[in-house]
Order: sequence, then C-alpha cells, then structure tokens
Amino acid sequence: MVESAGLPLAEPGLWVERTSATAFPVGRPALFLDRDGTINVDTDYPSDPAEIALRPQMLPVIETANQVGAPVVIVTNQSGIARGYFGWDAFAAVNRGVLDLLARSNAVVDMVLACGYHEKGTGALAVADHPMRKPNPGMLLEAGRRLSLDLERSLIVGDKLADMEAGQRAGLERGWLVDGEGSTMDGLSVLPLRNATDLGGLLTAIRSL
Repeated sequence: MVESAGLPLAEPGLWVERTSATAFPVGRPALFLDRDGTINVDTDYPSDPAEIALRPQMLPVIETANQVGAPVVIVTNQSGIARGYFGWDAFAAVNRGVLDLLARSNAVVDMVLACGYHEKGTGALAVADHPMRKPNPGMLLEAGRRLSLDLERSLIVGDKLADMEAGQRAGLERGWLVDGEGSTMDGLSVLPLRNATDLGGLLTAIRSL
C-alpha cells in the first residue's frame, strides 16, 4: 500500500508517536492502555474514524492519570496492516479520531505505539512472534526507554490476556482485564474491570502512582 510521507514509523511495522508535549521526570510509572476493545469499542479491524465510539469508563481512567502526572501510553497490535486490510494512513486517521474524542473529555494520551507485524502478513510485515507484538513486551519496553519509565510500578489495562502477559513480561506488577476475571500471572496481579467497584479500585491505584 502507498503511504503518506512523514508518518512516525520507527520501522516498517512499528508506529511510535509522542502525542503530547508534557515533560515527565525520570522514573515515573506509566498507565499502559490497549486501544481497540479497551479505549474504544472494537469494531473488528477499525479503519474508519467515523465508526469510532469510546468506552466511557476509560475517560476517568485517563483523566486521573493526567491529574497525577503519570504518562498515558497506548500499546496496540494492528495485524490488519500486516494482512493488507488497511494501511498506516488509515491507522493514522483512526488514531487521530480516538485521541480527538478523548481530548474533548479532557483525557490526554502522551504516546502511542502500534505493531503492524503478523505472521500472516505480507512483505516486510510478515514476521512471526515479532518482539513488538503483544504478548511480547517490546512496545512497553520501547516506551519505557523513550520516557525513562519505572516499569515495575506501571499499570496496564487491556481486554485480552495477551495485554496482561505483555505487562508481566515487561516487569509490571498490576494489570486490569476488561470484562475479565482476576488471577495471578507469574508475578503480575490481574484484576477484573467489569463494574463501578472495579473501576474505583483502578482509579485508586492510579492516584497512588
């Protein structure tokens, strides 16, 4: 697919974009968030900004992180790019739509990383088990390096066990699984995020960062 110039691609299948001008001190913990199915409703390979709808529970989550000065980092697998369903231009449009909707509710994201590699892809994007693709921890480690984060104290929220495993392999100690069950994953405490009580617990954890 033909792509526009100037996209923040660190490599053919890795998007790394600093989306705020906020300067963070060294050693801050971050709030890592999956995107599709966590921040916005998963519409199955979303490629049209007009179809984006936010999950309302994520608005206070991001806003609280903003208030306590914790970097908010999106880490999202985008196999639709590898599979040829859409290109990085379409991803850019959808991602901008998500960020704009969040900003209207005073919820600011500081960095976005997206992995476009997949074993069923084509060309340079056809990579099996790429280190940047969750459940591998590459995107979290890359954000940690670029923002000088304290990964152990960081939190992750996602809707798949792959999100939790990526957090565990990056050295995080706590994660929240959207509509999931609580568990322990080799040192990572996985907490459910299903109702207002669960959300309150997550907000309390963010305020303590």
